[in-house]
Amino acid sequence: MDGTNALGEFLRARRALVQPEHAGLRGGGLRRVPGLRREEVAILAGISSEYYLRLEQGRDRNPSVQVLEALAEVLRLNADTTAYMISLTRPRPADARRPWQPETVPASIRQLIDGWTTNPAFVQNKFTDVLAANALATALAPKFAPGVNLLRAAFLDESHRERHRDWEEMMEEGVAGLRAHVGPDVDDPRLTELVNELSAHSDHFRRLWDRHDVQPKRGRAVRLRHPQVGDIELLKNKLTIGGTDDLILVVFHAEPGTRNTELLEILSGLAVSVE
Repeated sequence: MDGTNALGEFLRARRALVQPEHAGLRGGGLRRVPGLRREEVAILAGISSEYYLRLEQGRDRNPSVQVLEALAEVLRLNADTTAYMISLTRPRPADARRPWQPETVPASIRQLIDGWTTNPAFVQNKFTDVLAANALATALAPKFAPGVNLLRAAFLDESHRERHRDWEEMMEEGVAGLRAHVGPDVDDPRLTELVNELSAHSDHFRRLWDRHDVQPKRGRAVRLRHPQVGDIELLKNKLTIGGTDDLILVVFHAEPGTRNTELLEILSGLAVSVE
């Protein structure tokens, strides 16, 4: 991964995903590259081909918001992905990257989640490292435990993959969420190390990462398979923990009055018996 030309990499990846007919162009003919050609993007965005080439090559890193919004329309970007693209062009203060220090989960947050007996919960950082978890979270999935990197487990650990009935959706969300969480800091050494490792060992991860999809944290239903309670569907929410370096509290709950509530109560009892 090369973060020295983040905007150029992004533009190349996204234009490869747009089919000519989706941009109002005639398809067909011999194309050496997938998606749109550079000159087609330029024409549709109302800029010169030379200027667009400079953007992709990193020779111009300060396009106007108007140009970026025009490109976003051509590349069929949603609001989240457009905001991410714009962030790649903004200068960062010289001291923006502080020396890395181990993240500390506030004691009050640890006490909070440890007191929950019907809500699996854990705390992760923006790189998906789990930093704290309650007993019910680890009972739900052993990899929801401190010291585990969730993306590494998802792509490289078969046992964790088998826990998720919606594994493909989870993978797409996880990779797109990673880009959203790190924002323009794409050359962070910790991110580079993780991306290089996963890219070397998982073609699936590499394909998803190369798409440059962006998806901020948001709640959704997750479908899990548990060896003791069977299939269970829970709602998952991700909440930013104020006063920390972008730590995220991940909380699961069952919809009231459903069979999933009963299953979660059974799982809670099993977790207590193990303790």
